[in-house]
Amino acid sequence: MMKRYILSLFLAFLSIMGIGQGVEKQVIMSPDAPKAVGPYSQAILAGSTLYVSGQLPLDPATGQMDTLNLEAEIRRVMSNLGAVLEEAGMSYPNVVKATIFMTDIKNYGLINSIYGGYFRESPPAREAIQVVALPKGAHVEISCIAVK
Repeated sequence: MMKRYILSLFLAFLSIMGIGQGVEKQVIMSPDAPKAVGPYSQAILAGSTLYVSGQLPLDPATGQMDTLNLEAEIRRVMSNLGAVLEEAGMSYPNVVKATIFMTDIKNYGLINSIYGGYFRESPPAREAIQVVALPKGAHVEISCIAVK
């Protein structure tokens, strides 16, 4: 009897909190960011939360990238992130979490200095991870989560 009562209270709590109810999922595709290079979306908006796939330093117009200039790669990645955020009606201040993938941890300082320019106040939570390789020969890729 007590277990049934506790279960009823728990289910009532979930209902009040809106947990377990379907959240509308919307695919976000910006023409100002590169097309996905695989079977994924640029971003998914679920409720008021935007999940942005890792952005590579691809030029949206040509699909190509300049891997000879790391600074240009980082700025292109941030520009591509910005385009996806904008398509969803958001901008950099909406970002609450970011993940940076880099092929050489020695580039951490340069990546940090450029990335930090986009988040001057209240920077998001973040991790930076060195990986063996990234798609298309990129040296940096960044994904993020943003909230309206």
